[in-house]
Amino acid sequence: MDPTAIRAPGGERWLRRAEQVTDAFGLVLVLVLVTFVLTSLIDNSGWGSVLIMAVTAATSVVALTSSHARAHYVHIAIYLSSVSLVLSIVTAVSGASVWLNFGAIIQVVLLAAATVAVLIRVVTAAEVSARTILGAISVYTVLGLLFGFAYEAIARVQSGPFFAGDPHVQHGDFLFFSYTTLTTTGYGDLVPAGQPGEMIATFEMLIGQIFLVTLVAGLVAVWRPGTGLKERRERRAAKTSGAAFTEPDASAD
Repeated sequence: MDPTAIRAPGGERWLRRAEQVTDAFGLVLVLVLVTFVLTSLIDNSGWGSVLIMAVTAATSVVALTSSHARAHYVHIAIYLSSVSLVLSIVTAVSGASVWLNFGAIIQVVLLAAATVAVLIRVVTAAEVSARTILGAISVYTVLGLLFGFAYEAIARVQSGPFFAGDPHVQHGDFLFFSYTTLTTTGYGDLVPAGQPGEMIATFEMLIGQIFLVTLVAGLVAVWRPGTGLKERRERRAAKTSGAAFTEPDASAD
């Protein structure tokens, strides 16, 4: 995000905050992992869904900001995230899950858009740094979340069971299946019962392997750890020597 584009009330405050999270892909990765842990352990209902929605919203907004998305898009993401959070609160109070479904759709779309923005930022980076590597890992991790959400959505709308044998599955089981598929681990305890689950699982396997082999491996191959630190030291040394050179000689007086 271009911080100079912020002109809303309190723009200086937003400017400072935007500068703090620029290229903060390490923070993005932490939020993604927190989202994964909460989604795996907490039932996506009641006030648990509110907590999951809040963390997912924070992940989307921080990812967009870190990827230098325009301030206009970040503001839209904040507004939509607020709407989804309100919908989850309404569901927790009223028990009507239809509002949570609408909020979940909003958050999945925002998370997907934020993932694309981070990927573009990583691919177009002028040089590969530790932050770039963290950005690529963040994208890879979010893919597991998105496919897991897709599997659960399919299971809710299709007539038959999603997994063969009709096992008793919980919310976190879809994420477990997604990540074992993304990494091609394949424990075999959860297997799609038919289409479209099998087709989407195949796409996830292909995307996971291609992503690791092409993008992540390519970035690691050209990454030169310590280059940025060396350049900063050289600039600091140059400034110090320049200041010493231009300092007037007190003995001349």
